[in-house]
Amino acid sequence: MSKSSNKHMEKGIDLRRHIAITQREYPNATGEFSQLLGQITLAGKIVSREVNRAGLGDILGKSKNENVHGERQARLDLYANAVFTRSLIHNGGICIIGSEEESDPIHVRKPELRGKYVVTIDPLDGSSNIDYNVSIGTIFGIYRKKTPGGVEKAATVEDLLQPGKDLVAAGYIIYGSSTMLVYTAGDNVYGFTLDDSLGEFLLSYPKITMPQREGYLSVNESNFKSWSAGAQKAVKEFRENGDYTSRYVGSCVADFHRNLLSGGIFLYPPEPKVVGKGEGKLRLLYEAAPLAYIMEQAGGAASDGYRRILEKQPEHLHQKTPFYVGNKKAVKKIEQYLREEDQG
Repeated sequence: MSKSSNKHMEKGIDLRRHIAITQREYPNATGEFSQLLGQITLAGKIVSREVNRAGLGDILGKSKNENVHGERQARLDLYANAVFTRSLIHNGGICIIGSEEESDPIHVRKPELRGKYVVTIDPLDGSSNIDYNVSIGTIFGIYRKKTPGGVEKAATVEDLLQPGKDLVAAGYIIYGSSTMLVYTAGDNVYGFTLDDSLGEFLLSYPKITMPQREGYLSVNESNFKSWSAGAQKAVKEFRENGDYTSRYVGSCVADFHRNLLSGGIFLYPPEPKVVGKGEGKLRLLYEAAPLAYIMEQAGGAASDGYRRILEKQPEHLHQKTPFYVGNKKAVKKIEQYLREEDQG
């Protein structure tokens, strides 16, 4: 990106203008990406409205449906999934969607509606917290289509099964005391806050850089006994010898967002008694990869305990992974303890 203009980084600029100014920096831009991001933010505004009035409508509680992971879906899960997928499928900039709430990909069937982008999305992360007015969020990742043949050739599942290092952009929307959009297209991490009086996202964090101080330790320690010896050793080290403060919301977006702004480490080690040997609970495509992309752009690190999350090649749409994300020093410490455990 050219450094000749920083108008897109002026605090208070609305998202649409920010996108328009940024697009001018790319002579070959077609506008599809800008349109796609606009559709995501529009859907986010709609979901934000429903989240804010959830207690007044018949949208709280669990539905009778289960998702592909065998989890009972919250009514707001289903609503958010419908809003995002419908908004994206008709926006003309994508060819296929992978949603955490859908067992199979969602294809754009009509060639005239297809675009060059691929979207992965967790429509409502932290849905177990919906009924308790705890911050929840939406996580998304954007890739380019790999299948040759242009829009005439339909996308395949392989277009979704891309490693995080191939992401074009990623972001999340957090619905809390205010609604915020955080996104990166690979050059910076921007934070926008929704001004309800205007109905617009306004730039509130022109450049997010994660503090490398120790900060917050975010992990569900009730599962401590289920972890490997290496993971246990790392958490003990952070608690006893580090300058960490324990904070765990139980909504991945909320924990990640706090640590991104204030420093710290978020952990979700494998829990053999809970989710199967060697697996984590978080989904690689829908949660871990997009958040890892954001974290690395902000100066942090993300690992499965042995390698960068962004280097992991997904084997199937709903693959799970251990997830360690935060300041570089802490992530390296975890990797060290896990390697030492493996070496005996």
